[in-house]
Amino acid sequence: MLGSSTHCFFLPVKRKPGARNKEILLFLRTEEKDAPSLFSKLFLSLSFLLEKNNENGVEEEDIQVLILVMGIIFKEGWLMDSSNELKHSAPVKEAPSVSDMDTLNPRMFVGTWNVGGKSPNQGLNLREWLMLPSPADIYVIGFQEIIPLNAGNVLGPEDSGPATKWLTLIREALNSNTGEESCTRLCSPSEHEQQPYYCLAASKQMVGIFLCVWVREDLYKHVTNLKVSCVGRGIMGYLGNKGSVSISMTLYQTTFCFVGTHLASGEKDGDEIRRNLDVSEILKKTKFSHSFKALGQPLPPPETILEHDKIIWLGDLNYRLAAGYDDTLELLKKNDWQALLEKDQLRIEQRAGRVFKEWKEGKIYFAPTYKYLFDSDQYVAQTNKSKEKRRTPAWCDRILWKGEGVEQLWYVRGESKFSDHRPVYSLFSVRVDMTCKKLSSCVSASESGSISMSRSCSSRTLTNTALSSSCFAKVQAEEQLLLLTREHRHRTCRILI
Repeated sequence: MLGSSTHCFFLPVKRKPGARNKEILLFLRTEEKDAPSLFSKLFLSLSFLLEKNNENGVEEEDIQVLILVMGIIFKEGWLMDSSNELKHSAPVKEAPSVSDMDTLNPRMFVGTWNVGGKSPNQGLNLREWLMLPSPADIYVIGFQEIIPLNAGNVLGPEDSGPATKWLTLIREALNSNTGEESCTRLCSPSEHEQQPYYCLAASKQMVGIFLCVWVREDLYKHVTNLKVSCVGRGIMGYLGNKGSVSISMTLYQTTFCFVGTHLASGEKDGDEIRRNLDVSEILKKTKFSHSFKALGQPLPPPETILEHDKIIWLGDLNYRLAAGYDDTLELLKKNDWQALLEKDQLRIEQRAGRVFKEWKEGKIYFAPTYKYLFDSDQYVAQTNKSKEKRRTPAWCDRILWKGEGVEQLWYVRGESKFSDHRPVYSLFSVRVDMTCKKLSSCVSASESGSISMSRSCSSRTLTNTALSSSCFAKVQAEEQLLLLTREHRHRTCRILI
Protein backbone atom coordinates (compact mmCIF):
# COMPACT_ATOMS: atom_id res chain seq x y z
CA MET A 1 0.00 0.00 0.00
CA LEU A 2 1.62 3.20 -1.22
CA GLY A 3 2.51 5.58 1.57
CA SER A 4 1.25 3.32 4.32
CA SER A 5 3.15 2.35 7.45
CA THR A 6 2.81 -0.56 9.83
CA HIS A 7 3.22 -0.50 13.61
CA CYS A 8 3.10 -3.42 16.02
CA PHE A 9 2.83 -3.50 19.81
CA PHE A 10 2.88 -6.42 22.23
CA LEU A 11 0.49 -5.71 25.09
CA PRO A 12 0.46 -7.97 28.17
CA VAL A 13 -3.13 -8.55 29.24
CA LYS A 14 -3.93 -9.90 32.67
CA ARG A 15 -7.14 -11.85 32.34
CA LYS A 16 -9.83 -12.40 34.93
CA PRO A 17 -8.96 -14.64 37.91
CA GLY A 18 -8.48 -18.23 36.83
CA ALA A 19 -7.91 -17.36 33.19
CA ARG A 20 -4.57 -17.73 31.42
CA ASN A 21 -2.60 -14.54 30.93
CA LYS A 22 -1.63 -13.79 27.37
CA GLU A 23 -0.14 -11.18 25.12
CA ILE A 24 -2.00 -9.35 22.42
CA LEU A 25 -0.18 -8.24 19.32
CA LEU A 26 -1.70 -5.03 18.04
CA PHE A 27 -1.02 -4.77 14.32
CA LEU A 28 -2.13 -1.61 12.56
CA ARG A 29 -1.56 -0.13 9.15
CA THR A 30 -2.40 3.46 8.31
CA GLU A 31 -1.71 6.14 5.73
CA GLU A 32 -1.54 8.92 8.31
CA LYS A 33 1.61 11.02 7.96
CA ASP A 34 2.00 11.40 11.69
CA ALA A 35 1.38 7.70 12.39
CA PRO A 36 4.37 7.28 14.77
CA SER A 37 3.06 10.06 17.00
CA LEU A 38 -0.49 8.73 16.87
CA PHE A 39 0.53 5.22 17.74
CA SER A 40 2.76 6.39 20.55
CA LYS A 41 -0.24 8.09 22.10
CA LEU A 42 -2.32 4.99 21.46
CA PHE A 43 0.25 2.77 23.14
CA LEU A 44 0.35 5.00 26.22
CA SER A 45 -3.44 5.04 26.41
CA LEU A 46 -3.64 1.27 26.11
CA SER A 47 -0.98 0.82 28.76
CA PHE A 48 -2.92 3.14 31.06
CA LEU A 49 -6.07 1.12 30.42
CA LEU A 50 -4.31 -2.12 31.30
CA GLU A 51 -2.83 -0.64 34.45
CA LYS A 52 -6.17 0.77 35.62
CA ASN A 53 -7.92 -2.55 35.07
CA ASN A 54 -5.27 -5.02 36.15
CA GLU A 55 -7.47 -6.44 38.89
CA ASN A 56 -10.33 -7.53 36.66
CA GLY A 57 -8.44 -8.09 33.46
CA VAL A 58 -9.07 -6.54 30.06
CA GLU A 59 -10.87 -8.12 27.15
CA GLU A 60 -9.84 -7.66 23.53
CA GLU A 61 -13.12 -5.87 22.80
CA ASP A 62 -12.24 -3.25 25.42
CA ILE A 63 -9.06 -2.45 23.51
CA GLN A 64 -10.98 -2.30 20.24
CA VAL A 65 -13.31 0.29 21.74
CA LEU A 66 -10.41 2.44 22.90
CA ILE A 67 -8.83 2.30 19.45
CA LEU A 68 -12.07 3.46 17.86
CA VAL A 69 -12.58 6.22 20.40
CA MET A 70 -9.20 7.70 19.56
CA GLY A 71 -10.48 8.19 16.04
CA ILE A 72 -7.53 6.78 14.12
CA ILE A 73 -8.19 5.97 10.46
CA PHE A 74 -7.33 2.34 9.74
CA LYS A 75 -6.87 0.74 6.36
CA GLU A 76 -6.27 -2.60 8.01
CA GLY A 77 -6.51 -3.43 11.69
CA TRP A 78 -6.21 -6.73 13.50
CA LEU A 79 -5.91 -8.10 16.99
CA MET A 80 -3.79 -11.23 17.29
CA ASP A 81 -3.60 -13.08 20.59
CA SER A 82 -1.13 -15.74 21.68
CA SER A 83 -3.41 -18.50 20.34
CA ASN A 84 -2.89 -17.00 16.85
CA GLU A 85 -6.52 -16.02 16.52
CA LEU A 86 -7.14 -12.98 14.33
CA LYS A 87 -9.92 -10.49 14.90
CA HIS A 88 -10.88 -7.37 12.98
CA SER A 89 -10.36 -4.19 14.97
CA ALA A 90 -12.63 -2.11 12.74
CA PRO A 91 -14.81 -2.89 9.71
CA VAL A 92 -13.40 -0.24 7.41
CA LYS A 93 -12.56 -2.14 4.27
CA GLU A 94 -13.73 -0.51 1.07
CA ALA A 95 -16.96 -1.98 -0.21
CA PRO A 96 -17.44 -3.30 -3.74
CA SER A 97 -19.55 -1.53 -6.31
CA VAL A 98 -23.22 -1.14 -5.43
CA SER A 99 -24.18 -3.05 -8.56
CA ASP A 100 -22.32 -6.11 -7.27
CA MET A 101 -24.08 -6.28 -3.92
CA ASP A 102 -27.40 -7.40 -2.48
CA THR A 103 -26.68 -5.51 0.74
CA LEU A 104 -24.99 -2.31 1.84
CA ASN A 105 -23.33 -1.57 5.15
CA PRO A 106 -23.57 2.20 5.53
CA ARG A 107 -22.24 3.85 8.65
CA MET A 108 -24.73 5.74 10.78
CA PHE A 109 -23.88 8.46 13.30
CA VAL A 110 -26.38 8.84 16.15
CA GLY A 111 -26.06 11.75 18.56
CA THR A 112 -28.15 13.07 21.45
CA TRP A 113 -27.75 16.26 23.47
CA ASN A 114 -29.83 18.02 26.09
CA VAL A 115 -28.86 21.65 25.53
CA GLY A 116 -30.48 22.99 28.69
CA GLY A 117 -32.89 25.46 27.10
CA LYS A 118 -30.09 27.45 25.46
CA SER A 119 -30.33 28.71 21.91
CA PRO A 120 -27.12 28.13 19.92
CA ASN A 121 -24.87 31.04 19.13
CA GLN A 122 -23.34 31.44 15.71
CA GLY A 123 -19.88 30.69 17.05
CA LEU A 124 -20.84 27.24 18.33
CA ASN A 125 -18.84 24.69 16.34
CA LEU A 126 -20.53 21.31 15.96
CA ARG A 127 -17.80 19.81 13.80
CA GLU A 128 -15.95 18.46 16.82
CA TRP A 129 -19.09 16.53 17.76
CA LEU A 130 -20.40 15.51 14.35
CA MET A 131 -17.38 15.05 12.15
CA LEU A 132 -15.62 11.70 12.39
CA PRO A 133 -12.19 10.88 10.97
CA SER A 134 -14.17 9.24 8.18
CA PRO A 135 -17.64 10.72 7.50
CA ALA A 136 -20.74 8.62 8.16
CA ASP A 137 -23.41 8.00 5.54
CA ILE A 138 -26.42 8.81 7.73
CA TYR A 139 -26.65 11.27 10.63
CA VAL A 140 -29.43 10.99 13.21
CA ILE A 141 -29.29 13.89 15.67
CA GLY A 142 -31.63 14.45 18.59
CA PHE A 143 -31.86 17.37 20.99
CA GLN A 144 -33.78 17.97 24.19
CA GLU A 145 -34.67 21.32 25.74
CA ILE A 146 -33.89 23.40 22.66
CA ILE A 147 -36.18 25.96 24.33
CA PRO A 148 -36.71 26.62 28.05
CA LEU A 149 -39.47 24.36 29.38
CA ASN A 150 -41.54 27.15 30.93
CA ALA A 151 -45.33 27.42 30.85
CA GLY A 152 -45.33 29.82 27.93
CA ASN A 153 -43.33 27.49 25.72
CA VAL A 154 -45.21 24.36 26.78
CA LEU A 155 -48.73 25.79 26.48
CA GLY A 156 -48.21 28.48 23.86
CA PRO A 157 -47.40 28.41 20.15
CA GLU A 158 -44.28 26.54 19.18
CA ASP A 159 -41.05 28.53 18.87
CA SER A 160 -39.23 27.09 15.86
CA GLY A 161 -36.42 29.64 15.92
CA PRO A 162 -33.89 27.53 17.86
CA ALA A 163 -34.61 24.47 15.70
CA THR A 164 -33.81 26.50 12.59
CA LYS A 165 -30.54 27.65 14.16
CA TRP A 166 -29.56 24.07 15.04
CA LEU A 167 -30.31 22.93 11.49
CA THR A 168 -28.13 25.71 10.10
CA LEU A 169 -25.22 24.74 12.35
CA ILE A 170 -25.59 21.06 11.49
CA ARG A 171 -25.73 21.82 7.78
CA GLU A 172 -22.58 23.93 8.06
CA ALA A 173 -20.77 21.18 9.96
CA LEU A 174 -21.76 18.37 7.61
CA ASN A 175 -21.52 20.20 4.31
CA SER A 176 -18.50 22.43 4.81
CA ASN A 177 -16.29 21.70 1.84
CA THR A 178 -13.11 20.56 3.57
CA GLY A 179 -11.95 18.17 0.90
CA GLU A 180 -11.55 15.41 3.47
CA GLU A 181 -11.87 11.91 2.09
CA SER A 182 -13.83 8.97 3.41
CA CYS A 183 -12.08 5.63 3.63
CA THR A 184 -15.41 3.86 4.01
CA ARG A 185 -17.40 5.04 1.02
CA LEU A 186 -20.01 2.60 -0.22
CA CYS A 187 -18.67 3.04 -3.73
CA SER A 188 -14.96 3.39 -4.39
CA PRO A 189 -14.28 7.11 -4.92
CA SER A 190 -11.58 8.74 -6.94
CA GLU A 191 -8.63 10.16 -5.06
CA HIS A 192 -9.70 13.71 -5.78
CA GLU A 193 -13.37 13.37 -4.89
CA GLN A 194 -14.50 15.83 -2.26
CA GLN A 195 -16.19 15.03 1.02
CA PRO A 196 -19.79 13.88 0.44
CA TYR A 197 -22.53 16.23 1.45
CA TYR A 198 -25.86 15.56 3.01
CA CYS A 199 -29.51 16.35 2.48
CA LEU A 200 -31.99 16.87 5.27
CA ALA A 201 -34.39 13.93 4.98
CA ALA A 202 -36.62 14.81 7.91
CA SER A 203 -36.85 17.03 10.96
CA LYS A 204 -39.48 17.56 13.63
CA GLN A 205 -39.85 19.60 16.81
CA MET A 206 -42.25 19.01 19.70
CA VAL A 207 -41.77 21.79 22.27
CA GLY A 208 -38.15 21.19 23.38
CA ILE A 209 -37.60 17.83 21.68
CA PHE A 210 -36.05 18.04 18.22
CA LEU A 211 -35.01 15.22 15.90
CA CYS A 212 -33.47 15.40 12.45
CA VAL A 213 -32.12 12.87 9.94
CA TRP A 214 -29.51 13.67 7.31
CA VAL A 215 -28.62 11.29 4.48
CA ARG A 216 -25.71 11.34 2.08
CA GLU A 217 -26.92 12.69 -1.24
CA ASP A 218 -26.41 9.56 -3.34
CA LEU A 219 -28.31 7.46 -0.75
CA TYR A 220 -31.04 10.06 -0.29
CA LYS A 221 -32.71 9.15 -3.58
CA HIS A 222 -33.28 5.64 -2.20
CA VAL A 223 -35.11 6.88 0.92
CA THR A 224 -38.89 6.37 0.87
CA ASN A 225 -41.87 6.29 3.23
CA LEU A 226 -40.77 9.19 5.43
CA LYS A 227 -43.20 9.70 8.29
CA VAL A 228 -43.21 11.28 11.74
CA SER A 229 -45.09 10.65 14.97
CA CYS A 230 -45.16 12.69 18.19
CA VAL A 231 -46.27 11.47 21.61
CA GLY A 232 -46.58 13.88 24.54
CA ARG A 233 -45.80 12.52 28.01
CA GLY A 234 -45.30 15.72 29.98
CA ILE A 235 -47.69 17.72 32.14
CA MET A 236 -50.90 15.77 32.82
CA GLY A 237 -49.42 12.87 30.89
CA TYR A 238 -49.87 14.32 27.43
CA LEU A 239 -48.22 17.73 27.01
CA GLY A 240 -45.10 17.98 24.91
CA ASN A 241 -42.50 19.07 27.45
CA LYS A 242 -41.68 15.36 27.77
CA GLY A 243 -42.30 12.56 25.32
CA SER A 244 -41.01 11.49 21.93
CA VAL A 245 -40.54 12.47 18.32
CA SER A 246 -40.16 9.45 16.02
CA ILE A 247 -39.13 9.35 12.37
CA SER A 248 -39.79 6.34 10.16
CA MET A 249 -38.10 5.77 6.82
CA THR A 250 -37.21 3.04 4.37
CA LEU A 251 -33.75 2.83 2.78
CA TYR A 252 -33.89 0.47 -0.18
CA GLN A 253 -35.77 -2.50 1.36
CA THR A 254 -34.85 -1.90 5.03
CA THR A 255 -37.09 0.02 7.43
CA PHE A 256 -35.65 2.30 10.11
CA CYS A 257 -37.25 4.02 13.09
CA PHE A 258 -35.48 6.73 15.08
CA VAL A 259 -37.05 7.61 18.42
CA GLY A 260 -35.86 10.84 20.04
CA THR A 261 -37.08 11.09 23.62
CA HIS A 262 -37.06 13.14 26.80
CA LEU A 263 -38.43 11.03 29.65
CA ALA A 264 -39.72 11.92 33.12
CA SER A 265 -37.15 13.63 35.35
CA GLY A 266 -36.51 13.22 39.07
CA GLU A 267 -34.19 11.19 41.27
CA LYS A 268 -36.60 10.21 44.03
CA ASP A 269 -37.31 6.56 44.72
CA GLY A 270 -39.93 5.39 42.27
CA ASP A 271 -39.21 7.97 39.57
CA GLU A 272 -37.74 5.20 37.43
CA ILE A 273 -41.23 3.66 37.30
CA ARG A 274 -42.52 6.85 35.63
CA ARG A 275 -39.75 6.58 33.06
CA ASN A 276 -40.60 2.93 32.41
CA LEU A 277 -44.21 3.97 31.86
CA ASP A 278 -43.11 6.69 29.43
CA VAL A 279 -41.28 4.08 27.35
CA SER A 280 -44.29 1.77 27.40
CA GLU A 281 -46.70 4.53 26.36
CA ILE A 282 -44.41 5.77 23.59
CA LEU A 283 -44.18 2.25 22.16
CA LYS A 284 -47.96 1.91 22.39
CA LYS A 285 -49.05 5.32 21.07
CA THR A 286 -46.51 5.97 18.33
CA LYS A 287 -48.36 5.32 15.07
CA PHE A 288 -47.25 6.02 11.52
CA SER A 289 -50.06 6.55 9.03
CA HIS A 290 -50.85 3.72 6.68
CA SER A 291 -49.93 4.32 3.06
CA PHE A 292 -49.73 2.38 -0.16
CA LYS A 293 -46.56 0.41 -0.52
CA ALA A 294 -43.99 1.82 -2.91
CA LEU A 295 -43.06 0.12 -6.15
CA GLY A 296 -40.69 -2.80 -5.56
CA GLN A 297 -41.47 -3.08 -1.87
CA PRO A 298 -43.06 -6.37 -0.81
CA LEU A 299 -44.99 -5.04 2.17
CA PRO A 300 -46.58 -1.77 3.30
CA PRO A 301 -44.35 0.37 5.54
CA PRO A 302 -44.48 -0.21 9.31
CA GLU A 303 -47.13 1.49 11.41
CA THR A 304 -45.56 1.01 14.87
CA ILE A 305 -42.05 1.34 16.28
CA LEU A 306 -41.48 -2.37 16.82
CA GLU A 307 -42.53 -3.30 13.29
CA HIS A 308 -39.36 -1.73 11.87
CA ASP A 309 -36.29 -3.74 10.90
CA LYS A 310 -33.90 -1.49 12.78
CA ILE A 311 -34.75 0.87 15.64
CA ILE A 312 -32.58 3.47 17.35
CA TRP A 313 -33.77 5.00 20.65
CA LEU A 314 -31.88 8.09 21.73
CA GLY A 315 -32.29 10.97 24.12
CA ASP A 316 -32.31 12.16 27.70
CA LEU A 317 -33.81 9.05 29.26
CA ASN A 318 -33.26 10.58 32.70
CA TYR A 319 -32.46 7.29 34.47
CA ARG A 320 -30.38 8.05 37.55
CA LEU A 321 -28.09 6.18 39.93
CA ALA A 322 -29.57 4.13 42.75
CA ALA A 323 -26.79 5.31 45.02
CA GLY A 324 -26.32 7.88 47.74
CA TYR A 325 -24.92 11.30 46.98
CA ASP A 326 -21.72 10.83 49.00
CA ASP A 327 -21.07 7.30 47.70
CA THR A 328 -21.44 8.52 44.13
CA LEU A 329 -18.96 11.36 44.67
CA GLU A 330 -16.43 8.96 46.17
CA LEU A 331 -16.61 6.65 43.15
CA LEU A 332 -16.42 9.63 40.81
CA LYS A 333 -13.15 10.69 42.40
CA LYS A 334 -11.77 7.23 41.62
CA ASN A 335 -13.14 7.27 38.07
CA ASP A 336 -14.72 3.93 38.91
CA TRP A 337 -17.37 3.95 36.19
CA GLN A 338 -18.05 0.22 36.39
CA ALA A 339 -18.96 0.35 40.08
CA LEU A 340 -21.25 3.30 39.38
CA LEU A 341 -22.87 1.53 36.44
CA GLU A 342 -23.90 -1.29 38.74
CA LYS A 343 -26.18 1.32 40.35
CA ASP A 344 -27.53 2.62 37.05
CA GLN A 345 -31.34 2.53 37.08
CA LEU A 346 -31.66 1.80 33.37
CA ARG A 347 -29.46 -1.28 33.63
CA ILE A 348 -31.23 -2.43 36.78
CA GLU A 349 -34.68 -2.02 35.20
CA GLN A 350 -33.56 -3.61 31.95
CA ARG A 351 -32.05 -6.66 33.66
CA ALA A 352 -35.29 -7.09 35.60
CA GLY A 353 -37.24 -7.09 32.34
CA ARG A 354 -39.28 -4.02 33.25
CA VAL A 355 -38.15 -1.85 30.35
CA PHE A 356 -36.33 -2.16 27.00
CA LYS A 357 -36.53 -5.94 27.02
CA GLU A 358 -34.31 -7.39 24.27
CA TRP A 359 -32.90 -3.95 23.42
CA LYS A 360 -29.14 -3.43 23.34
CA GLU A 361 -26.80 -0.74 24.62
CA GLY A 362 -23.05 -0.59 24.17
CA LYS A 363 -20.51 -0.62 26.97
CA ILE A 364 -20.06 2.73 28.68
CA TYR A 365 -16.47 3.91 29.07
CA PHE A 366 -17.20 7.55 29.84
CA ALA A 367 -18.08 9.65 32.87
CA PRO A 368 -21.69 10.50 33.79
CA THR A 369 -23.09 13.12 31.43
CA TYR A 370 -25.24 15.07 33.94
CA LYS A 371 -25.31 17.46 35.79
CA TYR A 372 -22.54 19.98 35.10
CA LEU A 373 -22.24 23.64 35.85
CA PHE A 374 -22.62 25.61 32.63
CA ASP A 375 -19.29 26.27 30.91
CA SER A 376 -17.50 24.09 33.44
CA ASP A 377 -16.01 20.63 33.94
CA GLN A 378 -17.41 20.51 37.45
CA TYR A 379 -20.51 18.61 38.40
CA VAL A 380 -23.06 20.66 40.31
CA ALA A 381 -22.38 18.38 43.25
CA GLN A 382 -18.71 19.36 43.34
CA THR A 383 -19.00 22.99 44.42
CA ASN A 384 -20.43 24.81 47.41
CA LYS A 385 -20.72 28.10 45.52
CA SER A 386 -23.37 26.89 43.12
CA LYS A 387 -26.96 27.95 43.72
CA GLU A 388 -28.12 25.00 41.63
CA LYS A 389 -30.25 22.34 43.22
CA ARG A 390 -28.02 19.46 44.22
CA ARG A 391 -28.13 16.63 41.68
CA THR A 392 -26.37 13.29 41.88
CA PRO A 393 -24.38 12.78 38.65
CA ALA A 394 -25.85 10.18 36.32
CA TRP A 395 -25.81 8.78 32.79
CA CYS A 396 -29.06 10.42 31.71
CA ASP A 397 -28.19 10.57 28.01
CA ARG A 398 -28.29 7.21 26.24
CA ILE A 399 -28.50 5.44 22.89
CA LEU A 400 -30.07 1.99 22.52
CA TRP A 401 -30.96 -0.13 19.52
CA LYS A 402 -33.01 -3.12 18.45
CA GLY A 403 -32.87 -5.24 15.29
CA GLU A 404 -30.59 -7.58 13.38
CA GLY A 405 -27.68 -6.36 11.31
CA VAL A 406 -26.74 -3.45 13.59
CA GLU A 407 -23.15 -3.30 14.81
CA GLN A 408 -22.01 -0.57 17.18
CA LEU A 409 -18.50 0.65 16.40
CA TRP A 410 -18.20 3.14 19.23
CA TYR A 411 -20.18 4.79 22.02
CA VAL A 412 -18.66 7.92 23.53
CA ARG A 413 -19.47 11.36 24.87
CA GLY A 414 -18.45 14.81 23.68
CA GLU A 415 -16.88 17.46 25.88
CA SER A 416 -18.71 20.64 24.91
CA LYS A 417 -19.42 22.82 27.96
CA PHE A 418 -22.34 24.59 26.28
CA SER A 419 -24.94 22.79 28.40
CA ASP A 420 -25.32 21.14 31.80
CA HIS A 421 -25.34 17.83 29.87
CA ARG A 422 -22.52 16.40 27.80
CA PRO A 423 -23.50 15.22 24.31
CA VAL A 424 -23.38 11.49 23.62
CA TYR A 425 -22.88 9.87 20.25
CA SER A 426 -22.48 6.46 18.69
CA LEU A 427 -21.34 5.10 15.35
CA PHE A 428 -23.08 2.08 13.84
CA SER A 429 -22.58 -0.12 10.83
CA VAL A 430 -26.02 -1.20 9.60
CA ARG A 431 -26.89 -3.86 7.07
CA VAL A 432 -29.31 -2.63 4.42
CA ASP A 433 -31.05 -4.99 2.01
CA MET A 434 -31.06 -3.60 -1.51
CA THR A 435 -33.25 -6.30 -3.04
CA CYS A 436 -36.39 -8.10 -1.96
CA LYS A 437 -35.27 -11.23 -0.13
CA LYS A 438 -38.69 -12.22 1.18
CA LEU A 439 -39.72 -13.90 -2.06
CA SER A 440 -42.81 -15.46 -0.56
CA SER A 441 -43.95 -12.05 0.65
CA CYS A 442 -43.31 -10.55 -2.77
CA VAL A 443 -45.29 -13.27 -4.51
CA SER A 444 -48.08 -13.04 -1.96
CA ALA A 445 -48.34 -9.28 -2.31
CA SER A 446 -48.32 -9.54 -6.08
CA GLU A 447 -50.96 -12.24 -6.20
CA SER A 448 -53.22 -10.34 -3.81
CA GLY A 449 -53.49 -7.55 -6.34
CA SER A 450 -52.39 -4.90 -3.84
CA ILE A 451 -51.94 -1.40 -5.23
CA SER A 452 -48.42 -0.06 -5.71
CA MET A 453 -47.46 3.57 -6.09
CA SER A 454 -44.69 4.09 -8.60
CA ARG A 455 -42.02 6.41 -7.35
CA SER A 456 -41.55 9.37 -9.61
CA CYS A 457 -38.70 11.83 -9.64
CA SER A 458 -40.27 13.42 -6.58
CA SER A 459 -38.44 12.86 -3.33
CA ARG A 460 -40.20 12.69 -0.02
CA THR A 461 -38.67 15.15 2.35
CA LEU A 462 -40.23 15.58 5.74
CA THR A 463 -39.48 18.85 7.47
CA ASN A 464 -40.63 20.72 10.51
CA THR A 465 -42.05 23.40 8.20
CA ALA A 466 -44.17 20.84 6.38
CA LEU A 467 -45.42 19.61 9.73
CA SER A 468 -45.85 22.97 11.39
CA SER A 469 -48.50 22.89 14.09
CA SER A 470 -48.76 23.31 17.82
CA CYS A 471 -47.71 20.14 19.64
CA PHE A 472 -48.46 21.39 23.14
CA ALA A 473 -51.58 19.22 23.65
CA LYS A 474 -51.11 16.36 21.26
CA VAL A 475 -51.44 12.77 22.30
CA GLN A 476 -52.14 11.34 18.89
CA ALA A 477 -49.39 10.93 16.30
CA GLU A 478 -49.23 13.44 13.46
CA GLU A 479 -48.07 12.67 9.96
CA GLN A 480 -47.83 14.66 6.76
CA LEU A 481 -45.57 14.46 3.73
CA LEU A 482 -44.00 17.24 1.73
CA LEU A 483 -43.26 16.12 -1.84
CA LEU A 484 -40.49 18.01 -3.55
CA THR A 485 -39.20 17.52 -7.06
CA ARG A 486 -35.71 16.11 -7.44
CA GLU A 487 -34.55 19.36 -9.00
CA HIS A 488 -35.75 21.37 -6.02
CA ARG A 489 -34.21 18.86 -3.61
CA HIS A 490 -30.79 19.15 -5.23
CA ARG A 491 -31.02 22.93 -5.40
CA THR A 492 -31.97 23.20 -1.72
CA CYS A 493 -29.29 20.80 -0.61
CA ARG A 494 -26.56 22.61 -2.52
CA ILE A 495 -27.59 26.23 -2.05
CA LEU A 496 -27.75 25.92 1.73
CA ILE A 497 -24.19 24.70 2.07
